[in-house]
Parts: sequence; C-alpha cells; structure tokens
Amino acid sequence: MTPKPNASWWSAGLVTLLCGGLLGCQSGESPAPNPAEKPRKTIGKTTQNVLDITAAKADGGIPANMEITGTGLEVAADAYRTSVGKMAVIAVEQRLSLYQAQHGELPQGYDGFISEIIQPGNPAGLQLPMLPYYQEYAYDPATKKLVVMEFPEKKRQ
Repeated sequence: MTPKPNASWWSAGLVTLLCGGLLGCQSGESPAPNPAEKPRKTIGKTTQNVLDITAAKADGGIPANMEITGTGLEVAADAYRTSVGKMAVIAVEQRLSLYQAQHGELPQGYDGFISEIIQPGNPAGLQLPMLPYYQEYAYDPATKKLVVMEFPEKKRQ
C-alpha cells in the first residue's frame, strides 16, 4: 500500500518547483548584465551578412560547435541556435549545387560567392536566419562551404 501524500508534502513540492524551476531561486547572485553586450533579436529575423573566413579568424572567430550541448532550460535555446545554423548551411549547399548545375562550376572566391549566391540587395537573394550576437556566418573559399563562426570575446562580454 502506498502512503497518501499530505498537505505538507504538496506544499514542499510546490515551493521546490516554484523556487528551483520557475522563479530561478539560486544560491549566489546572477551576474549583472554587461552594457557593452549587444544582443540582437534573432527569431524570425534574417541577414545577408557573410564574412570572409580569413577576416573572421583574424577577428578571433572560431568554428561554432554545431551540436546541442545544453542542459536544463537552456536546451531549447541551444537547439534553436544550432538548428538555424544548420538550416543556413543546407540552404547555401542547395544554392551552390543549383549554381554549379547551371554554370558548370562554383562561384570563384568570396566575392563570387557573395554576388552569385547571397546576392545582397536582390529580393531573390538568399536570406539566412539571424544568429546570436556572438556568432556570424563566414564563407570558406577553399572548401566552398558556409561556416558558422563564434566569437568567444563577444560571448564573454
């Protein structure tokens, strides 16, 4: 026979749920927001900004981890951020394949990629999902691939 929960059991459970999960009561203080941090809205937003990978690396960029690694409540944000990056890479691969089928070769270099695949300012140009403020898209002319670059210094600010 299982014991019946009493009112104090329910109260303790509710307090634990509210304090630990919903209200975010934690030991220690959360860090104050950094005014230098420039978060940007990402959901439903697009961009045509793609850096040259050489310039991105010179600015401290590193290839982003494209796996979901978060735990707890941050998993949803991690999954969204990872998914939009992967969708952009797939969209670029598709555009590159179509371009190669039509022209018999891929665009030459970074400038060719930007003008022929991304087509900034063109309504038919490729619109990539916006990434968080500490990530940017970069094109690698050597591998002819779009890469999501993360800027650790921006992320720490």
